[in-house]
Amino acid sequence: MAPRKLYGMPLSPNVVRVATVLNEKGLDFESVPVDVRTGAHKQPEFLALNPFGEIPALEDGDEALYESRAINRYIASKYKSDGADLLPATASAKLEVWLEVESHHFYPNVSPLVFQLLFRPMMGGAPDPVVVDKHAHQLAKVLDVYEDHLAKNKYLAGDEFSLADANHMSYLFCLSQTTKAGLIDERPHVKAWWEGIAARPAFKKTVAAIPTHLPPPPSA
Repeated sequence: MAPRKLYGMPLSPNVVRVATVLNEKGLDFESVPVDVRTGAHKQPEFLALNPFGEIPALEDGDEALYESRAINRYIASKYKSDGADLLPATASAKLEVWLEVESHHFYPNVSPLVFQLLFRPMMGGAPDPVVVDKHAHQLAKVLDVYEDHLAKNKYLAGDEFSLADANHMSYLFCLSQTTKAGLIDERPHVKAWWEGIAARPAFKKTVAAIPTHLPPPPSA
């Protein structure tokens, strides 16, 4: 079988989302840089992997996949018996709910917040306070729901770590590196949940591979 390859920028939370699940499964993979700043994601070679020209993309043998959540579902299903079982049968109903909550409520607010506070300064810009305030306020309301839910459940889907938790981890990590980390820390059950899943050996391996800054773009 051809080597498994994960395409994208290693600092991208959507790329890290996939790396998190690959590591939870104990699957070897090669990280292939795709620098979006130079338009590499719009070149024919990458468009052959993802015709929408967005990172990440995954090659797994003869399979070429894109969309990080779909990739993670594929990994969790195909390699169910490897590593952590991210699709536990006992958690199926809650699992589906919290996968949807992540994509429809958590992500739309945490993503612009992380971009403004973490990535924009890396690119030499300043955060837009209006955008920051708007999404911090909205994310706070979302995390209030998480706080109530996690007061009654160890993990999002119940008593077992699952794909619902894993899909949150990259953006939670990025948020924890910003001035809005208090959105996590001020909610004791959210904080305990995050600290528990962040301490997983597979995620420590994932974090160790995340660069702390954007490397300079390659020369033309």
